[in-house]
Amino acid sequence: MVYIIWTLLLFIPLKAKAENSLCQMMGQHNNPLISKEGEVTIGALFPIHSIETLPSFEFTVKPQLLSCSSVNLRDFRMAQTMTFAIDEINKNQSLLPNVSIGYRIYDTCGSRLSSMSATMALMNGKEFSAEGKCKGQPAIHAIIGETESSATVILSRTTGPFKIPVISHSATCECLSNRKNHPSFFRTIASDYHQSRALAYIVKHFGWSWVGAVNSDNDYGNNGMAIFLNTAQEEGICVEYSEKFYRTDPEKLRKVVDTIKNSTAKVIVAFLTSLEMENLLQELTNANITGLQIIGVEAWITANSLLTPNSFRVLGGSLGFAVPKVNIQGFSNYVIKEFWETAFPCPETEINSSQYSSLSCNSYHDLFLLKKYNEDVPEQRYASNVYKAVYAVAHALHSLLKCKVNKGCRKDLKIQPQQVVDTLRIINFTINMGDHVWFDSTGATIAQYEVINWQQDSDGSIQFKTVGYFDASLPDDQRFVLSTESIIWTGGQLEKPKSVCSENCPAGTRKAVQKGRPVCCYDCIPCADGEISNDTDSVNCKQCPGEYWSNAEKNKCVLKTVEFLSFTEVMGVVLVFFSLFGVGLTVLVAILFYSKKETPIVKANNSELSFLLLFSLTLCFLCSLTFIGQPTEWSCMLRHTTFGITFVLCISCVLGKTVVVLMAFRATHPGNYIMKWFGPVQQRLSVIALTLIQVLICVLWLTISPPFPYKNMKYFKGKTILECNLGSTIGFSAVLGYIGLLAVLCFFLAFLARTLPDKFNEAKFITFSMLIFCAVWITFIPSYVSSPGKLTVAVEIFAILASSFGLLFCIFAPKCYVILLKPEQNTKPHMMGKISPKSF
Repeated sequence: MVYIIWTLLLFIPLKAKAENSLCQMMGQHNNPLISKEGEVTIGALFPIHSIETLPSFEFTVKPQLLSCSSVNLRDFRMAQTMTFAIDEINKNQSLLPNVSIGYRIYDTCGSRLSSMSATMALMNGKEFSAEGKCKGQPAIHAIIGETESSATVILSRTTGPFKIPVISHSATCECLSNRKNHPSFFRTIASDYHQSRALAYIVKHFGWSWVGAVNSDNDYGNNGMAIFLNTAQEEGICVEYSEKFYRTDPEKLRKVVDTIKNSTAKVIVAFLTSLEMENLLQELTNANITGLQIIGVEAWITANSLLTPNSFRVLGGSLGFAVPKVNIQGFSNYVIKEFWETAFPCPETEINSSQYSSLSCNSYHDLFLLKKYNEDVPEQRYASNVYKAVYAVAHALHSLLKCKVNKGCRKDLKIQPQQVVDTLRIINFTINMGDHVWFDSTGATIAQYEVINWQQDSDGSIQFKTVGYFDASLPDDQRFVLSTESIIWTGGQLEKPKSVCSENCPAGTRKAVQKGRPVCCYDCIPCADGEISNDTDSVNCKQCPGEYWSNAEKNKCVLKTVEFLSFTEVMGVVLVFFSLFGVGLTVLVAILFYSKKETPIVKANNSELSFLLLFSLTLCFLCSLTFIGQPTEWSCMLRHTTFGITFVLCISCVLGKTVVVLMAFRATHPGNYIMKWFGPVQQRLSVIALTLIQVLICVLWLTISPPFPYKNMKYFKGKTILECNLGSTIGFSAVLGYIGLLAVLCFFLAFLARTLPDKFNEAKFITFSMLIFCAVWITFIPSYVSSPGKLTVAVEIFAILASSFGLLFCIFAPKCYVILLKPEQNTKPHMMGKISPKSF
């Protein structure tokens, strides 16, 4: 209890002391460069100067404020645009009619240190209440700025906890779209999300698949380049290298230049701020690196600071996106007259005085040099964004103060920063330039860009010519418009440069990615036979349909060459010749035999079978013709059945003759009457019976599964073989097997009769004929199986002709020899062996 009482007694004096303490300014207050008092105040941060001079930090004396030099004309125009817009609103009786807007514009000198100091000065102000206590209210209602994305990120994070709205006119980093990290941030320019993607689209539009990439090593460059690289990958664009550097790192810059010098890419995407681009331009000029097509961004593509005598050698023909130019009516006259009379803190007549005792008008001397200059005003592209930002704040305040026409605004209302933020999210208005202003869910506006091309006039001056536009508010197929014929390319060329790792693969080839390299580096591999590609840069070749085959160029499927054994080709003509030659010989033998039918050599061994054999051989020769020509349904059935039946008829006749020879000698023995059981009638019946068996086999074959024409596309890939499918392999095997059975039986019987004591032993010749017949058809089987295409048919015809000629010559040639050349031996005594041969 004692401890509690002691604590309370100690706390009460401390609390009383704190309540009596006054707010005190520690150090010298940072005054704005340009300011104006008003009932509501808008702050602004612009890098009006670009070079900062640091004070002495020896801590022997009190540090002085930072000093700046080298006027940045573009941002000075931004400051003038802001004062112009506020003056215009203050004169407007319909927007904040009875409320005056003041402003405090700070010069950040492009320095993070100055920017932070200015931010703290804007947030705190220097005013205190009458009692010397802090008011607890922000000194401003909104901040316009900064120019660069990295500085804007710092500004937004600093002001974010206090809910003070920040509206940037040129900070485009996509990182600022994160509403969680930047809840009170807005901008009157689009996010780099659209610009980065548009960079990839323009690269793809011109067919550049092999590019280099360089970006500023800051929030602006890193975020923008990341989006570009992702989009480039989606669009099939390969990036040979991606390098980054910051303006204060010359060693890294030299490394970037070496990379560019040693690369093969002829197109570079430069996502740089104007300061980094100046550094890169200087190094490229020093290294004499030219002939590169550079694709730029809004930060530098229209920067006048890059217009040096030698810059066109490097940047000539550059393409890039820029914020559209908007003419602000009356602004051109304002910057040379009214601004210096009403807004500038140091009138020329009072150059040694100032409204702030701590300021000297001598520090404004470099700005005075611009008093009569306004030629750059028509080319200013960000001025309209500042103009829109001022009007956005004014419209938000107009709504919060419940302003009404002819009644004014309620000045008694206390406006909290969060209220301004919430109102900015929903405002929707049109400014007098005709532009519609509103903020999307990320706090940005619609992406609209002009496509700029660096061109040189006849007098040598460099012009930023508009050759297209990009508008994200339009449908996808209308967003991007380019006038290609108006573009001047790098080096002043009229022909578009090429930048590819590998040339396009022509039709008939496919792309094969080179191992270990990006997908844009590939070899062109010809399509395989039977495959085509009819487009350039085909990833895969397409297989031709079954009856089609690729042409020689592999870019079109054409009907396969149809192949069959025709009457017009050489092989067909030769086979037809031998077939008809065989028919002719057979007919001549038949005529000869008919003319000598009464002679013993013809009568011997049943002349009727001889004539039937000759007839069957004629059919065998003729059946080979059915194998030539385009297969049809009828020809396929006819060729195999005719072949099978005629050969069985032929072998049956030979078998009959063999049996006759064998039985004839058996019948010469006393008491043997075997010949009466195998007379002419029996011979005829045996031939008919044996032939009818083959006919029955063929009928069953044709009934169950007949041969049919077939397009064989498997054996030859580039040809269609028209052939006869057997239908039933069993049926064809049965036909051949039956012929083979009769041939073997005939050969066996003839072999048994070869030693019979006949002067003219026909059994020997039958043995030879069957030996040739069997040899031909035994060798036929492997040849038939292994022969491709029409050669299969040729082998079968050859077997038919060879076996037919073998039978014709072996059986009938000896007889013809005797009839024609040895007529003295064509007698019955000689045939019976009763005449002894002459001695030599």
